[in-house]
Amino acid sequence: MPTTNPPVTSGYLRRVDRAQVWSNQPFAAQSPNGDEDLYPDHRASYSKGLPHNSLGEVDPDGFNALIDALGSGSQADFNDIPLGSTSHPEDEQILFTNPQGGLAAELVGPNPRQLRMEGPPPFAGTEIAAEIAENYWMALTRDIHFSDYAVGNTLIDQSVVDLNTRSAKHIFPQQAGAIIPKTLFRGVHPGDNVGPYVSQFLLQDCYFGTQQIDQKMRTVLSGADYMTSFNDWLSVQNGVNPGGPAHDAVRRYIRNGRDLSEWVHIDVLYQAYFNAMLILLTGGARADTGNPYRSNTQITKEAPFGSFGPPHIAALLPEVATRALHAVWYQKWFVHRRLRPEVFAARVHQQQTGVKDYAIHPDLFSSSALAEVHAKYGSYLLPMAFREGSPTHPAYGAGHATVAGACTTILKAWFAGAQKFSELIHPITKVNLSPKVASADGLALVDYSGADKDQLTVGGELNKLASNIAIGRNIAGVHYRSDYTESIKLGEEVAIGTLVDYAGVYAELDVGFEGFHLQKFAGIPVLITRDGEMLM
Repeated sequence: MPTTNPPVTSGYLRRVDRAQVWSNQPFAAQSPNGDEDLYPDHRASYSKGLPHNSLGEVDPDGFNALIDALGSGSQADFNDIPLGSTSHPEDEQILFTNPQGGLAAELVGPNPRQLRMEGPPPFAGTEIAAEIAENYWMALTRDIHFSDYAVGNTLIDQSVVDLNTRSAKHIFPQQAGAIIPKTLFRGVHPGDNVGPYVSQFLLQDCYFGTQQIDQKMRTVLSGADYMTSFNDWLSVQNGVNPGGPAHDAVRRYIRNGRDLSEWVHIDVLYQAYFNAMLILLTGGARADTGNPYRSNTQITKEAPFGSFGPPHIAALLPEVATRALHAVWYQKWFVHRRLRPEVFAARVHQQQTGVKDYAIHPDLFSSSALAEVHAKYGSYLLPMAFREGSPTHPAYGAGHATVAGACTTILKAWFAGAQKFSELIHPITKVNLSPKVASADGLALVDYSGADKDQLTVGGELNKLASNIAIGRNIAGVHYRSDYTESIKLGEEVAIGTLVDYAGVYAELDVGFEGFHLQKFAGIPVLITRDGEMLM
């Protein structure tokens, strides 16, 4: 019989040690972009759900009540925030989404207040002008199959030409110094521009225990865009729920921006990464070299399970997803309070129609996207994929993108990112997986035949998965590009902090576990040890 229990003892000491480490770390110096103090009409600040005037500008008393509640943290003050929808029945009123979620304290990993995001692009700058131009083009091209981007589609070609003329075109992924159809609306990380647009982890079958899950989804009807009239837009800004979408009766694989938008409309936030984990585990993906059970001559009679095995990672994904939400909710509500694209586009509409000059950078008004939207809808409002538009919380950072950064980082710490995707096998047929895309109608998967079809890796497809989910929200119209690029980093930081805290508690430390290896989104390989993050 053993007389001691080292893991319990070391676990206690580890808790004390890590609690002290985090306690000694000061709250981060936050850096909002200054727009909230710059504009007395709050043109650049989040206000959805509050009362608004006929221009769609927030009632000052309502805005101040929100700021007072965020400053005090008092439940009474939150209860006193006025709603713009109080004249409607309760079932038509949309409430603010969990501001107090940003005040949660963490027992593992960093406190949300110890993390920071650089301020978003300012309201009057060229970068947000480029971002909203991309949002308009994303809306106009939602029904074009991703595989058709490179075959001479007129709208896609217009998008490419127009975005290449933006002063801030550097924010978009490029090839040889230019945006091309292959890079249009893609992510900026290793693997994002290799292979088809949609990550294989959103298409291939996955096996959840005894259940076989094909990844066809319930999507919405093509052409269903919303909030293109000012009265509809204003009603939604006041927090009135306009009802749900018109669904397609047939399930389809993700084939275009509208499908991807609907996927990220109602997904469980860690769902995509849980499915990716299932594909990797059942497909024979290699464990990362940091896993002590991979070719370890000191562990000869044991297999990983509750530590370093499938139940371990399956539980860790939703765990970091929750921490990521706490971190980004603090940034959203208590630091940046950035307006949503649907509101920026309404300012564009008012300025373009001569109602009010909001001092939007003139670089935007040379974009042909504005004329295309106006010709189709009779306004300059952003056509939204969701009937209710954006959710009732600020744009920056993005919840989906932060969770994507956190969960994908966990997956990259678990699996060998350099492994070719084609080395994975189908668990039933035992045939190697080949890259797929949705058929033209989305009813089947067909082989991807691009010249780079053999270049897909596990790590690259995980990066692409994170970008797909984050950018899917941009295509829907509810986020900007910088919401994605900066929030991915925040989620990565949350996951790394979590891994650091856990890296010192495993009994396998005594038999060679040195830490978790992974490649960061910036392409930098690191080792996550009990003492922190180290370059490799």
